[in-house]
Amino acid sequence: MESMDPTTSMTPLLGRVTMLFADAAQVADRKLYILGGGLTVIGPMPQPVGVAIGIEIPWDRANISHEWRLELLDEDGHPVMIGGQPVAVAGRFEAGRPPGLKPGTPLSVPLAINFPNLPVTPGLSYSWQFSIDGASHTDWRLSFHVRAPIAPPVDPRAVGPRSSDT
Repeated sequence: MESMDPTTSMTPLLGRVTMLFADAAQVADRKLYILGGGLTVIGPMPQPVGVAIGIEIPWDRANISHEWRLELLDEDGHPVMIGGQPVAVAGRFEAGRPPGLKPGTPLSVPLAINFPNLPVTPGLSYSWQFSIDGASHTDWRLSFHVRAPIAPPVDPRAVGPRSSDT
């Protein structure tokens, strides 16, 4: 039997995952509220950001506990470290079937993770990688770039006098 790479194969038992990078995200009444969603470029100054995640669970996977993890990766796909620890958030979810829901209807699990700022370097790109029960999929990656600082314009008068032809 051939083994599957957990970063490129989708767990057949789980449904779809949708991710959006934003200024902020919140979950209320089982719905995602997103402020400034769709970011692909941030910075260069530190700023608060959020990751909004919508997980669609198949009907037959209800009432089963799952572990999730969101990890920040650098341009080379390595975990971004701070204080010797990867920048990551993890938790558990379990989708329950609400009373009266038609059998076969997918179940929605919204997640909102906010950060006051990120340990990122201007001029570089990063990705958020999401996984469920240790498995991930290439579509469960969300990339963004951090702007490089813009150099202030040079005032020609500050450079000094120019030499004249002799």
